[in-house]
Amino acid sequence: MRDTDFDAKNCEMITRMAATPELLDVSRQWIRTTYAHEYSYHFEWMGMPIIQYPQDMVALQELIWKLRPDVVVETGIARGGSLVFYASMLQLVGGGKVIGVDIDIRPHNREAIEAHPMAPHIALIEGSSIDRATVDEVEKRVVDAQRVLVVLDSHHTHDHVMAELEMYSPMVTPDSYLVVFDTIVDELPPEASSHRDWAPGNSPGSAVEAFLQASNEFEVDAAITDKLLITAARGGYLRRRLG
Repeated sequence: MRDTDFDAKNCEMITRMAATPELLDVSRQWIRTTYAHEYSYHFEWMGMPIIQYPQDMVALQELIWKLRPDVVVETGIARGGSLVFYASMLQLVGGGKVIGVDIDIRPHNREAIEAHPMAPHIALIEGSSIDRATVDEVEKRVVDAQRVLVVLDSHHTHDHVMAELEMYSPMVTPDSYLVVFDTIVDELPPEASSHRDWAPGNSPGSAVEAFLQASNEFEVDAAITDKLLITAARGGYLRRRLG
């Protein structure tokens, strides 16, 4: 049984943190300082590089435990650690499938994923996440799922993420989540992405803002990132409304 007094105190303290400018400033400064050292690249899950902030992985663990999704869809799989993470969580909550989409699944990454003990819970789809054929294949695999969680973490330009939001948001079931990573781009100095196609204002964050202006089906769950403080997805935890 939940300790309601404990939960209420936590909620109160999280609200206080979110209302403390000095704490938010130092959290953002910490992110900017550690970004140059590729902080998120330093962690693994069950032997696989995960390339995420540990704080965000804890948040996703909480969501998966709460939601018990049948399917987790992730665009942009990199080295596969996040796929393994989702698969291990689904196994703990009773089963389910992880669908990983990437335009280029490198042979050594595919080999490592397919050799992992969590591989039976993972399906790989190679192709652009915004190619109609790719999206159609994902849709076929989620059509019978009762609860779907989607994570977007591929190409981080505004146009690409906006297209992903439009294509994948209908797959998210009511009261589940659409998580958009790397809204952090807008918190970093422009030089941090000078070698990339994206930049502040041309980013997952700008795409989320435009998407929410055009759709009333999703809302930002600010309580998640208020709690984390350190996150790559501030404003990117989107809950699909009921009804």
